[in-house]
Amino acid sequence: MILAGALPKNVMGQGVSVPDLVTPAFFNGIINQAPAGCAGKNFYSRDAFLKALNSYPQFGKLGSADDSKREVAAFFAHTTHETGYFCNKEEQNVPANENYCDTNFPDYPCTPGKRYFGRGPLQLTWNYNYGAAGKSIGFDGLNNPEIVATDPVISFKTALWYWMQNVRPSVTQGFGATIKAINGAVECNGKEPAKVQARINLYTKYCGQFGVSPGGNLQC
Repeated sequence: MILAGALPKNVMGQGVSVPDLVTPAFFNGIINQAPAGCAGKNFYSRDAFLKALNSYPQFGKLGSADDSKREVAAFFAHTTHETGYFCNKEEQNVPANENYCDTNFPDYPCTPGKRYFGRGPLQLTWNYNYGAAGKSIGFDGLNNPEIVATDPVISFKTALWYWMQNVRPSVTQGFGATIKAINGAVECNGKEPAKVQARINLYTKYCGQFGVSPGGNLQC
């Protein structure tokens, strides 16, 4: 019997212990593949991730233990891909005239001189994402977008915020659905098959490390 107002266990999710999955060996196994001169080498850390995780207790609590392991594997597959094994804090090779300012979002007006290119583990981009993330997390994303590349805990919080807001609903539909949620317009439907495959390869690798099958629907 389900009590009024309670969710069935398979919906609420008991999940897994994320720190037990994201061990020092797991995290270091990723970041150690980044070249020595990378800005991210001395920025991203397991400790910063775990501090950020405290603000998102539902991450890794998705249905069954296997579903939760797949969620953590998917998150780290995408962050590994987006940052080059945690090498990059910021988007690379951004054109000088590209500020990623979309004026169709009046609630998040762009600050003159500020640029909203990709920063952090999931490369937070666009003024409306900086504004919304800042409002939720507690930083001034429109006036100080640079903080996503200078404060490692806030940086990981933006990735977890974006994940819970935009990617989480897709996780149980298969890894391919998470690619669509993150960069589908650019990569899916045959547009960038090598990048899609690179994400899939990372995901299946991490699933193997977590002892869980990757499930179906890997492509997008």
